[in-house]
Amino acid sequence: MEQEQLISRSIEVIKLNQHPSGGYVASPLFPAYTYSWLRDGTFIANAMDRVGETQSAEQFYRWVHNVLKDKRSRLDELLRKHANNIWIDRSEFLGTRYHLDGRDDHSEWGHFQLDGYGAWLWGLVAHIRQTGNTSLLDEFRTSIEITVDYVMNFWHYPNFDCWEEYPDYVHPATLACLYGGLNTLGELESRQDLVEKAQFIRQFIHTHAVHEGRFVKSIHCINEIWQPALSGVDASLLWLAVPFNVCEATDPIMVRTVQTIEAELKHGGIQRYYEDRYYGGGEWLLLTAWYGLVKLEMGDKEEAQRCLTWIMSKADGLGRFPEQVTDHLREPGVYAEWTAKHGEPALPLLWSHAMFLVLSDRLS
Repeated sequence: MEQEQLISRSIEVIKLNQHPSGGYVASPLFPAYTYSWLRDGTFIANAMDRVGETQSAEQFYRWVHNVLKDKRSRLDELLRKHANNIWIDRSEFLGTRYHLDGRDDHSEWGHFQLDGYGAWLWGLVAHIRQTGNTSLLDEFRTSIEITVDYVMNFWHYPNFDCWEEYPDYVHPATLACLYGGLNTLGELESRQDLVEKAQFIRQFIHTHAVHEGRFVKSIHCINEIWQPALSGVDASLLWLAVPFNVCEATDPIMVRTVQTIEAELKHGGIQRYYEDRYYGGGEWLLLTAWYGLVKLEMGDKEEAQRCLTWIMSKADGLGRFPEQVTDHLREPGVYAEWTAKHGEPALPLLWSHAMFLVLSDRLS
């Protein structure tokens, strides 16, 4: 399909897979992904804003509000335990994904994941700035303040990364989401406490998550000293530059990070991280789009266009984008194990369609 056809098809796929309540299903045909994630959904909503589908985006943000607005008593109990140094089990924290009708998900999967809470604040602010609909700040005030209190108090807690892995560590990509959410909301509402916390998180990243001149995948605290836990790179580190602006894309630390991603994770597309075994560790379309966005910020439009062309080449005959492709697998031997357990990789993946739309929009 041509680019314009794939743009129209991507918008159609996303709209068809938005629940009447507003939640976006991560992937309608992949059983493990039939939920709505705060993180994935925010990036999907942001893409819809960029292509003028602002009503769809607003429906999603209202869905998040309805999911979170009744969580105050649960959060207050978490804050009580936090203030009194009482152990909190991971299962007690707020969820990272929810059923499409807004119910909590009680499946056995990593729930404590903070990135989506920062991301939705960032996405909501971006939506309000684009549409001028500041009334949403009043309408969503309950859920906004629940999110702010949650993030401000637990930002430094070890939690699952954006791939639902490594729950014992703190992840710079997650911290970037929290920085982005607090900083943009703080600036929009002139809330100095939020801006100061965001700047503290930004400085924390630069102080503790840099190794050999680049950002690292994950960090942890040993004997009250923060240090790298997983010192390799993860393609989600691109978020530090785009869209959350922890640093500029041309910052020497980000340049070195991108160079390492290129050396270790780049083929035609971009893989997640060096040790990835999920479906053999293929190339992810959404990460290839992110790499293209960062290269565009670096001034390399030709490479950004190449990324877009590569993504387009991975659409199936119906114009649907998968989560990842098998052209270059990090662990080819485990691919069959994953397909036997879960079937083929997710297709379509709404997040892939969303990032295609964002990169297309930026290049045009």
